[in-house]
Amino acid sequence: MISNQVLQSTLEGLKAISRVDLCVMDTEGILLAATFEGAESFRDSVLSFVNSPADSQVISGYQFFKVLDENQLEYILIANGNSDDVYMVGKMASFQVQTLLVAYKERFDKDNFIKNLLLDNLLLVDIYNRAKKLHISADARRVVFILEVSHEKENSCMEHVRSLFTGKNNDFITAVDEKSIIIVKELEDGEHYPEMDQLGHEILEALPEDKKQSAVIAYGTIVEEIKDVSRSYKEARMALDVGKIFFGDSKVIAYSSLGIGRLIYQLPIPLCRMFIREIFENKSPDDFDDETLVTINKFFDNNLNVSETSRQLYIHRNTLVYRLDKLQKSTGLDLRVFEDAITFKIALMVVKYMRYMEKQEF
Repeated sequence: MISNQVLQSTLEGLKAISRVDLCVMDTEGILLAATFEGAESFRDSVLSFVNSPADSQVISGYQFFKVLDENQLEYILIANGNSDDVYMVGKMASFQVQTLLVAYKERFDKDNFIKNLLLDNLLLVDIYNRAKKLHISADARRVVFILEVSHEKENSCMEHVRSLFTGKNNDFITAVDEKSIIIVKELEDGEHYPEMDQLGHEILEALPEDKKQSAVIAYGTIVEEIKDVSRSYKEARMALDVGKIFFGDSKVIAYSSLGIGRLIYQLPIPLCRMFIREIFENKSPDDFDDETLVTINKFFDNNLNVSETSRQLYIHRNTLVYRLDKLQKSTGLDLRVFEDAITFKIALMVVKYMRYMEKQEF
């Protein structure tokens, strides 16, 4: 149904053109929008007009009009005045509201279709049949974004995102839960992943200032057919979850950039615990002091380069070698050896994943 805000904006626009005051009430006489004071007093007249067989009627110097949607009465529009000019303005206003009803109904149908498409609630044949009926291209390139703001999405955030896609009728903004906003973006020729990463930052910038800090956005892979949109959605959902674990500082996360984190995220916790016991025996990365952890992370950041790592840590090269030797004695893994470094890096990621999953249980 049309929001009261849209109805109010429409009536104000029509008044600015025609200089005729207007109001819209529902079939129960509840005021939805008006350009003049005291419109609530028409409630009894509206209820009487609803039961009248007439499509329009003059009551106490005001023109009353019925607004129908497929022969179903939806609204009563009232125009201030009983002249022929006011009647014409009232008819035009009624037609405008009726056109809005049709447009919003179509958008609602499309929104339902997109939601069911994302959640895999449609048979393959239904996907193509409904897409054709709703005039949605079946073979356009698309990608799905998921925007998460704080713990629950807000209407203001949804409206800010919608405003960014104004005029782009082939893109869809919707939601399937209370925590996120979903954008199904249709790509133009020449648009690929760099453009999607840029769009992700633009979406974040479009949010209110107080929401930008906590907002995170993730997107899946680009798909070629409408039947694969749900796959891009699932990938975006995984990217959002994996990003929280392994890419905490990133605000825009692409499924294609998850790397080995994507595999670790799918491991069962008992298997993870077994792996950590085998690698560290009775120890755990939690037992390492801060100095050791900083050394390890900086060593990985510099691709196992001893000289560059010691320079960035402001320590002598021999000091770094001493720390690595000490770590090798306690864990049996020499980070200067590529195979041992990979094992250690994966183990650290597994521990981080286990910690995250443990927190989700509480």
